[in-house]
Amino acid sequence: MADVLPLVEARLRSALGEPDARAAVTFLGTDRIEVLRFQEGDIVRYATLGMSAQPMTDPTATLADPVKGPRVELVLSVRAGLADTDKVLRPLAVLAASPQVEGVVVAPGASLDVGDPLWPGAPFTSVLVAEPGGLVEDLELDAPMDPVRFLPLLPMTPNEAAWKRVHGAQALQERWLNHGTDLRDPRRASVPLG
Repeated sequence: MADVLPLVEARLRSALGEPDARAAVTFLGTDRIEVLRFQEGDIVRYATLGMSAQPMTDPTATLADPVKGPRVELVLSVRAGLADTDKVLRPLAVLAASPQVEGVVVAPGASLDVGDPLWPGAPFTSVLVAEPGGLVEDLELDAPMDPVRFLPLLPMTPNEAAWKRVHGAQALQERWLNHGTDLRDPRRASVPLG
């Protein structure tokens, strides 16, 4: 079985260019998670590397399949220079470790909450997991392994997260779209939810 992570990093580099920084975080009882930073114009992107090393397992399953199951990495894009967004490295690593630590399966439409601001002064403590395929294409692996999907993260204010719990991810994304919300603005206010 080939090591997945070099293939994942190669896919990230082909889609986003060379990373200009990387950090590694290890939590007790988990594999190491790296976060790579890519700069492109006024956009900075943070991508996890390590989450896809093992497939995610349904927490109700009695036995974890070491080969089959969804594999993902997370990608966050924000405007550079408006906030100290490099402090998002640890929260991103926490989210990337959540399948190993909490047994959750991270999928589009899910909300992930770190409980604290994503970076100093951030109006966001959680993210909405968006659909893959736009920025970084899925990475096909040898059968029977599932492909690695690169899931964009969209920061949510606490009010947006609460509204999403009631109305759903699709309704929140439509509201953002209808209001022309700049989801990459690290200081943006909550979208009107009335």
